[in-house]
Amino acid sequence: MPHSPAIGRVQLVGAGPGAADLLTVRALRAIEGAQAVLYDALVSAEIVALAPAACLKIRTGKRAGRASLKQETINRLMLRLARRGLKVVRLKGGDPSIFGRVGEEAAFLRAHGVETEIVPGVTAACAAAAQFGFPLTHRGEARRLVFATAMTREGLAPSDWAAAADPEATLALYMGRDQLGAVAGQLIAQGRAPSTPAMAVENAGRPEARAIPGVLGDLADRLAAQACDGPVVLIIGEVAARARLSALSPDSRPRLRSQIEAVPRLHIER
Repeated sequence: MPHSPAIGRVQLVGAGPGAADLLTVRALRAIEGAQAVLYDALVSAEIVALAPAACLKIRTGKRAGRASLKQETINRLMLRLARRGLKVVRLKGGDPSIFGRVGEEAAFLRAHGVETEIVPGVTAACAAAAQFGFPLTHRGEARRLVFATAMTREGLAPSDWAAAADPEATLALYMGRDQLGAVAGQLIAQGRAPSTPAMAVENAGRPEARAIPGVLGDLADRLAAQACDGPVVLIIGEVAARARLSALSPDSRPRLRSQIEAVPRLHIER
């Protein structure tokens, strides 16, 4: 009787917002040791290229409004590859535990006897805050951080925004570009001021990131006028007013680079 290979394992890995240097060390090691990688559309080519040349690479899609493999198909693919004894990495943009369906995938694999590990990653809201120089929480302004999606499983915008209506809450809204007007209307109806600082960040964490500032009452119109094609995270709350919007403007990058190069190197006595 032919020998059956031992069942493999699956790592559900957060690829972060796109820049390879924002991967965790654990995520990098998982990718470099993978024999099969299933990656979402938001995972950059730079990160996929870190996998071994002989690694099987399968793009699963998974981007709002675009064609992608069905979740059941992805689950079955991971199971089939693991049963071949392969080290499988499921690469997800951002952090897999934040709107990444990691709970569904882990439960499916474990129910079929496949060992799984979840590797966290930098989520878009954190990347946006770091890149544009503002905090997500701030003493006296934001004592609560709410992660929310603008769409439910049925494709409808949620109607209960009570937690995000708190004036001392920062709302990080995912998958909300096209629903921002409706969400803003509901937040305002529940007491959030139309003048609340707000901003949209496209391609957070990447060199081409851009921030679109506004307030809760007008950000939807400002965002619609920009025709964004990349992934967008929305930040609503007083902390958005602290953003340094010129930090990564195209004309400031060469100037900043020259300033850094002009700084003399320090010699430290040991």
